[in-house]
Amino acid sequence: MSRVPGWLGRLGDELSRMGERLDERRAEAERDDGGDDTAPDTAPHAPDAARASAHMTAEASQVPATRPENGGGDHVPPPPAYAPAIAARPDPVAAVPWGMRVAAEASWRLLVLAGTLWVLMKVISAVQLVVYAFVAAMLITALLQPTVARLRRHGVPRGLATALTAILGFVIMGLVGWFVVWQVQENIDNLSNQIQDGIDELRRWLLNSPFHVTESQINDIAKSLRDAVGANTDQITSAGLEGVTVIVEALTGILLTMFSTLFLLYDGRRIWEWTTRLVPAQARPGISGAGPRAWRTLTAYVRGTVIVALIDAIFIGLGIFFLGVPMAVPLAVFIFLFAFIPLVGAVISGALAVVVALVTQGVFTAVMTLAVVLAVQQIEGHILQPFILGRAVRVHPLAVVLSVAAGGLVNGIGGAVVAVPLVAVTNTVVGYLRAHSREAALRQAPLPHGATVIDVAPVDPTAGKT
Repeated sequence: MSRVPGWLGRLGDELSRMGERLDERRAEAERDDGGDDTAPDTAPHAPDAARASAHMTAEASQVPATRPENGGGDHVPPPPAYAPAIAARPDPVAAVPWGMRVAAEASWRLLVLAGTLWVLMKVISAVQLVVYAFVAAMLITALLQPTVARLRRHGVPRGLATALTAILGFVIMGLVGWFVVWQVQENIDNLSNQIQDGIDELRRWLLNSPFHVTESQINDIAKSLRDAVGANTDQITSAGLEGVTVIVEALTGILLTMFSTLFLLYDGRRIWEWTTRLVPAQARPGISGAGPRAWRTLTAYVRGTVIVALIDAIFIGLGIFFLGVPMAVPLAVFIFLFAFIPLVGAVISGALAVVVALVTQGVFTAVMTLAVVLAVQQIEGHILQPFILGRAVRVHPLAVVLSVAAGGLVNGIGGAVVAVPLVAVTNTVVGYLRAHSREAALRQAPLPHGATVIDVAPVDPTAGKT
């Protein structure tokens, strides 16, 4: 029994030495594998990893914390080797392609412009009578202002020159309107009889024509016309009841046009100067220079259109008068008025003259009237307009057609009348502002070595104003 305690003691000492040797080997292995980040974390080494983590935690707890607010410095320890690598997310602006960013920037600006234009159109439609009256006053002023300027150059006071010009202009326009109404009333009975005779003649011509039109087909067409008129009787009656409102609005528009014309003729310069003060100071020089040029373009357009329309009315009126077409003078006046609608007005007025000639004088007279209308319009388009209007209102025919169509869709006849002068004025203003901005950029650019500045006489900003 005395040997057992000694044996147990030696066994315990041997186990202790074996444990120490295992700890030393484990420590050496950890030191050799400490820099390898890609070593797999296997299950047999899990206790060793846990023990190493606990050892690192203990060491970290023994290190004093160094915070900037405690005065310990700004050193931040690096992340541990086993921390996963996380890729940084890119900036959202840099992730969007350049073309898409440009499209987005242009799109929201176009949306703002479209919204502004829509609101402007709503406001204009709400005060449509006032807008039409002012536009008509602008056109009449552009026609009469050269007369006021001529009287002023002969020493006539401004008030007297304005009054004489306005009274003379409105009297002439009133006499033309009264003459048209008088001619229609004087010839309405005769025209009705001639239309009935022309319809009978057209019916006989259709029956004997090579189109093989039968009596029953003609009767069916006449019955359809009568049914259409009968079905629209209520609408015609309501239109007649609304005629009083239309007359009141027309009289109001005429009065507004007269007053606006008087003030534009008398005080147009001051009105323009007050308008330019509403523009920001940086854009004021360009607007002040573009205004007189826009006014000269509008004046050239109105005067040229009046001259061309007058020539069309005189020659077409003489042609249909010698052909025996009734109401030649009222038709000539209608041709003059419709000439203010480019392209479309000439077609409508010419077709009206041909229809009247057809139902009153027959097919041969209608064909001759059509020949007269086409000849005069060809002379107008190729000779009169280029010679009279010149380069002042040079607008491409496609722009004329599209602007007239858009103006007609937006505001009917009034929009078609205003569309072309608006496009011509806009073209002039945009061209001048582009040239003005280019000149301003050249003046601000630094001059190269040895270059000299050439002084150019400034343009008078008040030239051409009313």
